[in-house]
Amino acid sequence: MDLENAYDKIYRYVYFKMNDQTVAEDITQETFLRFISQKGSIHGYEVKYLYTIARNLCVDEYRRVKPDSLPEGYEEIIPARDDLLEERIAIRDAVAKLPVEEQEILLLRYVNNESVGTISKTLGISRFAFYRRLKNAEDKLRAGLEVDVHEK
Repeated sequence: MDLENAYDKIYRYVYFKMNDQTVAEDITQETFLRFISQKGSIHGYEVKYLYTIARNLCVDEYRRVKPDSLPEGYEEIIPARDDLLEERIAIRDAVAKLPVEEQEILLLRYVNNESVGTISKTLGISRFAFYRRLKNAEDKLRAGLEVDVHEK
């Protein structure tokens, strides 16, 4: 895996956890800086170690900053374009209803395409526990999407 690909994966992971572009960029940069300062170079890096550093920095950021209410004038504007947009919104809403741990597993596996070994080591669980949690997350997501389809 090249450095740019690793950077993109770590950024997506951090953005998922923090939901703020600026903070995600800062934490991603800090992740790579800490990795380089500890290892001396970026050659021979391990993705699971980068995820571990990023996860710890996200936890530190959560502890440091208390969540604020939305700023005044905040409105989420969703342009109505086509059925694909509605499908994406339904998926996003169904994923948002899942517990954060299950969202994280789905992100790492299907968005970042990480291996089972990397994810299980990053989360500190066995491969079997990972498969069980992944199946539960998939089942809940599927059920959430079915409920959404039947409501329309």
